[in-house]
Amino acid sequence: MTTFRIGTRYACRSAGDSDCVWTFTVTARTARFVTLTDDQGDTYRVGVRISDDAEACNPFGHYSMSPTLRADRIAQ
Repeated sequence: MTTFRIGTRYACRSAGDSDCVWTFTVTARTARFVTLTDDQGDTYRVGVRISDDAEACNPFGHYSMSPTLRADRIAQ
C-alpha cells in the first residue's frame, strides 16, 4: 500500500478543469490524519482513507466534485 510521507509533494486535478492542478506538501501525519500545506502557505488537516491500495484524502472537504489527493500521485 502506498502511504503519504512527510516532506513529499503530491498533486491532484480539478474534476471540472484538467488544467487546474493543486499541489500539497505533507508537513505532518498521524495514523488517521495528514497535515498538508499548499503553495500559498495555507494548511489543511484532513482524514486519510484507503482507496485502491493507496492512501487518499480530500483537502477541501467532501462534495460532489471535490479533488482527491492520492499518495500514489507524487508531484513532478
